Amino acid sequence: MAMRSLAKRPGGFVAGFLAVFFGAAMVMAFGSLLDTAGGPGVPESSVETLETMAFVVGGYGLALVIFAVVSTMSLTVRQRAREMALLKSVGATPGQVRRLIVGETMLLALAAVALAVPASMLLGRLLFAALRETGQVDAGIEHVFGPAAVSMGVANGLTAALVGALLTARRATRMRAVEAMVDAAGAGEAGPLMGRWRWIGALLGLAATAGAVVTTLTVMDGEGVDVFMSAGPGVVAAALTVALLAPVLLRVTTVLLGWPVRLLGGVSGQLAVGNVRRRTGELARAVMPVTLFTTVTAGTLAMQRLENVQLKAEGAVVLEESRTMETMNYVVVGIIAAFCCIMLVNTLVAATAFRRREFGQQRLAGATPGQVLRMVGAESALVAGAGVVFGLLASLTALVPFAHARAGVWFPSDGWVWGIHGAVAGFAVLITLVASVGTARRLIRRSSAVEAVLAA
Repeated sequence: MAMRSLAKRPGGFVAGFLAVFFGAAMVMAFGSLLDTAGGPGVPESSVETLETMAFVVGGYGLALVIFAVVSTMSLTVRQRAREMALLKSVGATPGQVRRLIVGETMLLALAAVALAVPASMLLGRLLFAALRETGQVDAGIEHVFGPAAVSMGVANGLTAALVGALLTARRATRMRAVEAMVDAAGAGEAGPLMGRWRWIGALLGLAATAGAVVTTLTVMDGEGVDVFMSAGPGVVAAALTVALLAPVLLRVTTVLLGWPVRLLGGVSGQLAVGNVRRRTGELARAVMPVTLFTTVTAGTLAMQRLENVQLKAEGAVVLEESRTMETMNYVVVGIIAAFCCIMLVNTLVAATAFRRREFGQQRLAGATPGQVLRMVGAESALVAGAGVVFGLLASLTALVPFAHARAGVWFPSDGWVWGIHGAVAGFAVLITLVASVGTARRLIRRSSAVEAVLAA
């Protein structure tokens, strides 16, 4: 049954497939550095660099990958609420529905992980080449892709997909058929804005962020480049905390900006605010990658800029010793930012494409295509605004303590530090608008309003 469903509706599974594919490829690429470090004749200094890059950077990426994959897989399965409701209405038991969801998800994840292997081999080779060209590993070492990389990627991809499937299956099996049909029709979101486990995760993330801030301001104060050892994990912890709080933050943003959006947007603005209020939980899935991208990218690049300014004042010897940390930070930003952008576009396209029937109904009710697109644009502005504003605030929880511990100031005076924040925010807003409005425009141009309603 799972195979038939995948073959019948492949489009609905693209988002989940891509999430597992890119996540597994990233983890395998970093895992290959462990295979390389374990090779014969590798100098101890190179082993230390490779293992640090694999564990530290790979660890950051692993946390974000699991988070993103679980969120995307949950969205992919949740979009089939109507199908789940119909199955339950004709007598399917909760166990059968659960096995269907898990079976489909694991088949999808297995295919994604298998195809991620060649991509991760190329990515791992490029990553190793960057380390060798900057002189951080011995020139005679050859890149190795082996069991450590494969086992890490397979375990991560399959575990994240399984967790996402089980969480969504639990929600689907607990809802009665009538409730599921109402939920699928978009009439509203039942239940609390955030579940108990989400609150627990947010509180744990908040505690981790606070611990990193205290450590940076006390233990690491005046420790030079080693300040990154606490500030780096701190910015990732802050990013995950804000991402977990995305439904609450989106609701707050809607309350604060709802009136100006309705005033400036007219009918489209009113529809947008109503949709965001009614579908906060669903749209919050798009806020999460925005906050992750904004927090990690702005925070890490700004700290590295401040570090470079300090290093120029301290001399070339310190600059040489900090080269590994600088490369590691740029790799963190490059890999994680690219992954978050992919997940953002992936989530927005999947969520917007699922609304084909809704757009058709609005057009049958008298809305013009332009009004529908402006509605989607206003929704995207609220989503991007919530992600960017709170993402930038979260990045400051790492940058401010880092600036005090490293340079003795609370707020850096270097203009590039704040210019980085502005550039990151602008890029996040642009990506959000292009992905959502572009998808809606293609849906509207592809079929008439009647065809969209009948085909959905």
